[in-house]
Amino acid sequence: MRRAGGQRRTLAETVTGLPIVLADVAAAPGGVPVLAGIDLMLDAGGRTVLLGPNGAGKSTLLRVLHGLIPPSAGWIEWGGATLRPRGQAMVFQRPVMLRRSAAENIRYALDLAGINGADADARIAEALDEVGLRALANRPARVLSGGEQQKLAFARVWALRPEVVFLDEPTASLDPAAARSVEKIIVDIHRRGTTIVMTTHNLVQAKRLADDILFLHAGRVTERTPAREFFAEPRSVEAAAFLEGERL
Repeated sequence: MRRAGGQRRTLAETVTGLPIVLADVAAAPGGVPVLAGIDLMLDAGGRTVLLGPNGAGKSTLLRVLHGLIPPSAGWIEWGGATLRPRGQAMVFQRPVMLRRSAAENIRYALDLAGINGADADARIAEALDEVGLRALANRPARVLSGGEQQKLAFARVWALRPEVVFLDEPTASLDPAAARSVEKIIVDIHRRGTTIVMTTHNLVQAKRLADDILFLHAGRVTERTPAREFFAEPRSVEAAAFLEGERL
C-alpha cells in the first residue's frame, strides 16, 4: 500500500488486527472447561511463546486468539473490533495439504485472500524461494516429506504476509535439522514485521525464539515475563516447578 508520492506505508500504519485483547476469557471446547479468567494483551512486533505442562490450555488459547474457538465467557477484541481480521495465519503441528502441487497450495490460499494474477505468481515464487522449495514447485504437496510440508505451510504464510501468525508446535514432528530450518523461517518471517505467537514443548527452542514467555497452568496464565528473566528466575511457583521438572 502506498501514499501519494510513492511513499510506502509502514507496518504500524497498516496493522488493524492488533492489539489482541482478552478480558476474563473462559473457553470450553466440546463442553470441557479448559481456560478460565484469561486477561491478556498481545501487541504488534513481538515473539510470544506459550509454555506450560500438557493440558494447561496452550493450544486452546492459541485457537481462541486466532478466533477458531469462541470464548464461553468474557470477550476478545482484535484491534478494537469483535470480528477477527483477515491479517492472521496459523500453522499447525501437522499441516493440511491439498491434492495439488506445492505452488497451487499457495495459490489456493492467495485466492481465498483475493490475491491473484501476476501478484499471486510473484508471491508464490518468492515464498517458495524463501523456504527453499522452488525446485519442488510442481511436486504434489502430499508426497513431500514431513519437513517439506511444514516448510510449504510456512510458504503459504510468507505469501499471505499476515500481521500475526499463530504456530502450534510447528516443529514437534520434525527431526533436529528440519526443526532448525523451520526456526530460521520463523525468524525471517518475524524480521519482516509479523508478530509471532507460538506453543512449544522444547525449552531450548523457546530460549532461541522467544521475546517473552506466557506461562499457563491449569487453564490460567500464571505469569508473563521477558524470556531471559523467565528462564533465569521465574516469578510463579508453577513455572519454577515446571522448569525444574524439565531440567531433571
